[in-house]
Amino acid sequence: MSPSLIVTGIVVALIIVIMLKSIALIPQGEAAVIERLGKYTHTVSGGLTLLVPFIDRIRAKVDIREQVVSFPPQAVITKDNLTVAIDTVVTFQINDAAAAIYGVNDYLVGVEQVSTATLRDVVGGMMLEDTLTSRETINQRLRGELDTATTNWGLRIARVELKAIDPPPSIQKSMELQMRAEREKRAMILTAEGQRESDIRTAEGEKQSKILSAEGEKHARILAAEAERQAEILRAEGSRAAAYIEAQGKAKAIMKVSAAIRSSQITPEVLAYQYLETLPELAKGDANKTWMIPTQFGDSLQQFARSMGSADSDGVFRFEPAPVDEETKKLATEDEEEHWLQSSATEEIAEAVAQANAEAAKTVDQAAPTNSLGQ
Repeated sequence: MSPSLIVTGIVVALIIVIMLKSIALIPQGEAAVIERLGKYTHTVSGGLTLLVPFIDRIRAKVDIREQVVSFPPQAVITKDNLTVAIDTVVTFQINDAAAAIYGVNDYLVGVEQVSTATLRDVVGGMMLEDTLTSRETINQRLRGELDTATTNWGLRIARVELKAIDPPPSIQKSMELQMRAEREKRAMILTAEGQRESDIRTAEGEKQSKILSAEGEKHARILAAEAERQAEILRAEGSRAAAYIEAQGKAKAIMKVSAAIRSSQITPEVLAYQYLETLPELAKGDANKTWMIPTQFGDSLQQFARSMGSADSDGVFRFEPAPVDEETKKLATEDEEEHWLQSSATEEIAEAVAQANAEAAKTVDQAAPTNSLGQ
């Protein structure tokens, strides 16, 4: 191989090396700290970067995305001298890559140590029960302390979470017993409350039922009394109407009988005949063994004829009946349907009774002379 070829190869190789040393590719989400002759110059991220060969170099690359770091459990003593194991999760982001490289030897170890110290300081002033129930307070205090401590390291603490708080096994057992007793107590209280509410609702339902039953019985009795009162009123009105109608019928019958007698102009001979015709009927009974005819019956007829009649040409006293007016004849012979027999109201009955009384009074007035003659 000729010397010229060797020189050419060396030059080409040197050019390649110089090109590789002068170009750097930084991925997105990372930042590179650039030093020149061992001194920090600038920070680059996300793209192609040109370097001075053999003078500039990349000191370190850091991830500038938000990082989540979980630290192992830390033994922490509470205010009541109980040891608990607490797991923490810290979420942070590098804002200044140069400060993260030059400000602390290892920022992850620094964050862990600061979080442990801060956690012991915060939890050490709290009781175990407060520690278990005050996670949010502990998280806020841890975040504030860490954010203040790591500001010079170019870090921003986003969140601090307590992943687990594990008390000692004996305390856990006591807590389980306490929680079980608390649950049983709460269950008994809820059961008692439910039973009380059920009893109250049952009593209220029975009360409403009795009230409704009493109201219904009251209304039923009122309706029954009202119905009985109406029935009594209707029965009384019916009895009164029946009495009116019966009295009206009797008065009408008497009027018709009286009118019929006056219209027929019955003589003493007819009365005597009727009397003699009725006598045999008196003897038809099984208990009648003996019957007698009054001996003074003929004398009575003779005296009646002398007082009521006048002697004719042959010397015989004959009875002359009084003349009958047309109204009496009409009353004796009429046979149309009587309105008072169909009376359905008190007013009609009263009107019919009044009319019957007027007619009866008129008939009595007309018959008065005849009665005085007979006396």
